[in-house]
This record gives sequence, structure tokens and C-alpha cells, in this order.
Amino acid sequence: MATRPPKPEKNHASFESYVIGYLLSLGLTLVAYFMVYDRTLTYPMGPMGLLVPALITLALGQFLVQLIFFFHLGRETKPRWKLVVFCGMIMVISILVFGSLWIMSNLNYRMTPQQIDNYMSSQDGF
Repeated sequence: MATRPPKPEKNHASFESYVIGYLLSLGLTLVAYFMVYDRTLTYPMGPMGLLVPALITLALGQFLVQLIFFFHLGRETKPRWKLVVFCGMIMVISILVFGSLWIMSNLNYRMTPQQIDNYMSSQDGF
């Protein structure tokens, strides 16, 4: 009984998917740029208004477009090694970002007003 050789993996990437991903990425980037440039959504709810939440939403949309159209996450066959590596990467980046924010917040909290004044006066232009 002859065994069949394993089927080669299909390449899920196509020119059309790259073009669609590029156009979506470009569109999301331009929307974010013009929102900041025109200062839309800044006045309804204070100095920054809805601008920051809108930019965060656009950034998450950009993130999903990159994952789907360029990294092809979710389109691989068993085993899902891309997903495992991606989750590990997200964990490391989260530790770096939130750890850095925690350290900076802690340092800012522990500085006295005199230390802040000394630091600000030692910087150029202040």
C-alpha cells in the first residue's frame, strides 16, 4: 500500500489581499491624521474630548488589519504556531509597556516639588 506524500501548504497570500490590506491601512492612517490635523472631536468633552478614544479605536483597527492581511493570523493550518508566537510577543510587549509606565509613574510620585524644579531648570529651554 503506497502512502501519499503530504500536501504542500497553500499560500493564503494573494496580491488582492495585500492591496486590500494596504488600502485599509492607508485609509485608517489618513483618517487619524486628519482628525488630529483638523482637531475634530476635541471640544465636546473637554480639551481632548473624544479624540484620544477615537485614535485608540483607529489604532486597534489598524492592528487588526495588519494581523489579518499581512501576518495572515488565523489562516494557518494545525498547529497554530503563529498564534502561539504572537501571544508570547503580546505578553512581552505588555510587560515592557506597563512596567515602564508603572516605573515612570512611581518615579513621578516620589519626586518632591524641589526635585522637579531642579530637573526642569536643568533642561535646555526652561
